[in-house]
Amino acid sequence: MEIRIGIANTGRELNFESNEPAADIKKSVAAALDAGATHVSFTDSKGTSYIVPTATLAYIELGTEESRRVGFVA
Repeated sequence: MEIRIGIANTGRELNFESNEPAADIKKSVAAALDAGATHVSFTDSKGTSYIVPTATLAYIELGTEESRRVGFVA
């Protein structure tokens, strides 16, 4: 699934692919925001970790979990 994170006062967004289900990511972000945590962490499909400060989160967009099609579609 593709994850896009917008960070306040930054012209770019953070994009990466994750193997985690959307429900798990939503729960971890909601738990971090509800608990007043200073950051939330993500791990992409290659094993790279991202730590994002919760104070600067503008938005988090979760893509679809369906696999990409290969070939031509009529």
